[in-house]
Amino acid sequence: MSDLITGGTVLPITRWGEPVMHRVSQPVTRYDAELHTLIRDMFATMEAADGVGLAAPQVGVDLALFVYDCPDEDRRRHIGVFCNPEITLPEGKDRQLDYVDEGCLSLPGAYMELARPDFATCSGQDAFGNDITVEGHGYFARCLQHETDHLNGTVFGDRLASRARKKLYAQHRDLASRYPADWPASPKLGTL
Repeated sequence: MSDLITGGTVLPITRWGEPVMHRVSQPVTRYDAELHTLIRDMFATMEAADGVGLAAPQVGVDLALFVYDCPDEDRRRHIGVFCNPEITLPEGKDRQLDYVDEGCLSLPGAYMELARPDFATCSGQDAFGNDITVEGHGYFARCLQHETDHLNGTVFGDRLASRARKKLYAQHRDLASRYPADWPASPKLGTL
């Protein structure tokens, strides 16, 4: 796995509104050198954008794939790849919600509070087609949910009430000029 997290090329991040961001992604069926190159590029792009997760649609690729480098509630770092993920969330009395500001690299600069379960189980395949299951708590659980949502054609703004969504878009509009069209391949302009 360690050879898949370095050596990639930084790609432009696709923005909300592009069709690939709002449809269900195609399943990964080939675990080959082409997929591994994409994974390296996604890790490089996520790092350049200072993100903790990145889904293939966010770099314009219609594949059910995401990468992550994210801390959990105990500040333990989790690094990995999911192909064809399925998320399982607690229900009933086991469901505890975290209300935290959430953002998205595909709508840079904007954040809005969104309630999500504080625990998630994600199952799928790794970069080589092996079945994997990962449990996440806190911030890492949020990352797993956010990235899996992307692969199902859902951006986190879709989960907000209309008033909150309008505020989120207004924040983004105020800051959009600082993010070139090919960001993070080109750096953010100015300081916030």
